[in-house]
Amino acid sequence: MNRFVVLALVALAMAGSGAAAALAVEVKETPTLAEIGFAGLPPVVERVPAEPLIVDLPSKGRRTGVHGGTLNTLIGRSRDVRLINVWGYARLVGYTADLELVPDILRDVTVEDGRVFTLHLRKGHRWSDGHPFTAEDFRYYFEDVVSNAELTPAGLPPFLMAGGKPPVFEVLDETTVRYAWQDPNPLFLPELAKASPPFIYRPAHYLKAFHARYGDAEAIARAAEAVKARGWASLHNKLDDMYNAQNPELPSLQPWVRLSADSDRRFVLLRNPYYHRVDSAGQQLPYIDRVVMTVADGKLIAAKTQAGEADLQARNLSFSDITVLKRGEAQHGYRTLLWPISKGAEISILPNLTVKDPVWRTLFRDRRFRHALSLGVDREMINRVLYFGLAKAGNDTVLSMSPLYRDEYRTKWAEYDPDRANALLDDIGLVERRGDGIRLLPDGRPLEIIVETAGESQAESDAMELVAETWREIGVKLFVKPSQRDTIRDRAISGDLVMSVWPGFENGIPTSEMPPIDFAPTSVDFLCWPAWGDYHQTGGTSGEAPDWPPAQRLMELYRAWLASASPQERERIWAEILQIHADETIHIGLVSEVRQPVVVKGVENVPEVGIYGWDPGAQFGLHRMDEFWMAGAGG
Repeated sequence: MNRFVVLALVALAMAGSGAAAALAVEVKETPTLAEIGFAGLPPVVERVPAEPLIVDLPSKGRRTGVHGGTLNTLIGRSRDVRLINVWGYARLVGYTADLELVPDILRDVTVEDGRVFTLHLRKGHRWSDGHPFTAEDFRYYFEDVVSNAELTPAGLPPFLMAGGKPPVFEVLDETTVRYAWQDPNPLFLPELAKASPPFIYRPAHYLKAFHARYGDAEAIARAAEAVKARGWASLHNKLDDMYNAQNPELPSLQPWVRLSADSDRRFVLLRNPYYHRVDSAGQQLPYIDRVVMTVADGKLIAAKTQAGEADLQARNLSFSDITVLKRGEAQHGYRTLLWPISKGAEISILPNLTVKDPVWRTLFRDRRFRHALSLGVDREMINRVLYFGLAKAGNDTVLSMSPLYRDEYRTKWAEYDPDRANALLDDIGLVERRGDGIRLLPDGRPLEIIVETAGESQAESDAMELVAETWREIGVKLFVKPSQRDTIRDRAISGDLVMSVWPGFENGIPTSEMPPIDFAPTSVDFLCWPAWGDYHQTGGTSGEAPDWPPAQRLMELYRAWLASASPQERERIWAEILQIHADETIHIGLVSEVRQPVVVKGVENVPEVGIYGWDPGAQFGLHRMDEFWMAGAGG
């Protein structure tokens, strides 16, 4: 039996297992609906699916909650309202806290040969406006949105292509659709579980009115003129806003929905009365009635949180805020939890292997040089000075929470050994030094490295000062150059960027079922090899083809993963990829598992220890924010 089908059956068993379990739970009305503005709704048995996802909270170590209450949180800019669709984390399939991929919005998924995916919807599932959620919403996305050249000029996105070919899409019945590729497509399901997923369904009943194929042309023209859209496609794309939460009229499947656009400084998100998840006591989730997101100056969010203005806050807080936050706990009645951040490293130094300067290019591609720089960093000192010893010193790689982790990946070439570093630099031939001990490059220039930083993190700047101290012992001079993200990326594309400091791999907790996209030169945004990433992204129309054997092998392995048909094959591919990174020290990671402060005030079911990250994780989403509840509610 396919591994995903097994996981689907396990998830359904944990959730209550199908129709029999659904009948065994008496679904209860939510008592607070009328007071938050939902009057005249159908009874709850008509609002939830015939087979809702039933969550047994006690089996997860959580308490059954009560309905009601308002959760306040702070955001640094108006567009961060989209985080409600991240934290809510209602996905067709989603990750559990154990990083297993299981059905969520879907009732189940069957997979044949890694290339044929049959998606089974929940009968009776409805959008937040009460309209049925059916196979038509999938058909509309595939045929009328992503396959329409006016709406999607770039064509089908990569996750809908396998072996360079699109799938055959079929509607089997009202609650069943199928995607069949000729080749395996292991990218498909993980893409659906992202913090910012592709949403391969759309509320067709709403959007058809704005589509040239279905809507009234005159009405569409008037609507386009009203919002200064250039035509029907521009209007449709503006209203088709599943992620950003900018269109309050767009129906949703998320636990909280935005129903008005009366403010751009304070956003009130209300519970979705048609949400598909129910606890084992028959209460429809989410427990919390309202989430209020208030815009504040990002520099003031830590102080406002300390003053008790947030009930749940991690956004715009950092490790450096922990001391201040701890001081306010007793007075304002909150707790400061410390969750490990799931990046491969909190800080990573990135030599640009595609820099256009031939001397630096040759030097950076010599593994002895990268090893010497890594051995010349006292990571334990950085951990003590900047993180009170609470982080993990080591390479930029997968974390111990990942099933792919091996100690060697974190420790290889990561000890502090200046004698060995000096010997490696001498072996390369960098033996000439100027009067102050700084080595000379082969062309006579001093070995002075400019490390560019986006200037957004004081910890990065402080870490670079500490690195500069120990690199000087091996004859290397480091200069930190503050810049801006866009400027750094432009300089990387042009080949002028020599070295940068940046957060490490976004996903430090992968499983073999997650694509190794960050670990191969697949994107121009990866600052250690931007020209190779550009070449991949543009299909060879710009950038440079990889001409360095380790990078060539990483791309071969990445393509092999995309064509893989079994978990065993994907595990083997991941192991080789991670071993190459450990052997080559492509990123010079400093510390990982730095703690993210998560302030909790009167919110129940928030885990004491959680994983904080974007993909996988969706920040609070992995921990199912719809299961959180307010301690003062229901009284």
